[in-house]
Amino acid sequence: MSQTATAAPVPSRLALVDLARGVALLAMFVYHFSYDLSYFRLIEADVVVEPGWRLFARGIAGSFLAIVGFSLVLATRKGLDAPAYLRRLAMVAGAAALVTLGTWFAMPQNFIFFGILHHIALASVLALPVLRLPTIIVALAAALAFALPGLVAHPLLDEPWAVWLGFSRAPLRTADFVPVFPWFGFVLSGIVLARLLLPRLAGTPIAAWQPGRLGRIATWGGRHSLLVYLIHQPLFIGALMLAMLVVPPPSPDEHAFRAECQRSCAGPNLPGPVCRAVCACTIDGLKREKLWQKALDNLLSQQESARMTELAQSCLLER
Repeated sequence: MSQTATAAPVPSRLALVDLARGVALLAMFVYHFSYDLSYFRLIEADVVVEPGWRLFARGIAGSFLAIVGFSLVLATRKGLDAPAYLRRLAMVAGAAALVTLGTWFAMPQNFIFFGILHHIALASVLALPVLRLPTIIVALAAALAFALPGLVAHPLLDEPWAVWLGFSRAPLRTADFVPVFPWFGFVLSGIVLARLLLPRLAGTPIAAWQPGRLGRIATWGGRHSLLVYLIHQPLFIGALMLAMLVVPPPSPDEHAFRAECQRSCAGPNLPGPVCRAVCACTIDGLKREKLWQKALDNLLSQQESARMTELAQSCLLER
């Protein structure tokens, strides 16, 4: 017999995949904690609009989705375990619903209606028939998924009901947005990667690798990633709010107001330069109408707040 034929099969769960997911979680911790520091104006960096931070966030999301595709191939090599699959799908979909509900109450202006968990739940369904296709077809489908947002445009796709597809050019305000396209391309890429790597891992030390002491923490997080994802932000925010009771943040100034404006403006379809121009224009308008100091001190009346919104919308239309 050949070496391939006698090699031990790759197990349905690889510690190395759990470690990769755990490392992605650690990167997510760095981003979200920095986001929280920026949101509470505890650091000068504006995490939402700075290109480096935006690229970092997209890299993290892409890593998670590629691991989703890789894990689907790994888990279905001996056939689909329907009860386990449906149980996991229900957990992810339920967690996505909790995120939407929680952010609706916590931040109604920027609530998450289609974030990373929503995408994972849908992608887990969309990817099932793909698992039967030849690898070359999956690779072509991944390339198409990445390219489609730049090729497809129609006013109908700007409607709220179609935004989650990823083709909308309309301004969008949400704390986390991972639409079907182009992000499903990462899931398909993970499937291709698993198809190419798993046959070569059979009987190798990598397939049997187990982490040491330091790696066990990250691996544990990777195995319980859904639980870790749900609890980490409440813990971060709670800790920061307690810290601010002891050491209050600095009083607002023009820099902080401008950063908050850019954070509220920024979204998947509004690049940083546009938001900076809109916020500068809005601040000029507030100063011109003698509302600047009241806006800075957060003392605007309801009518004055409505006027500030009108100024911002007018500035956006000019761009």
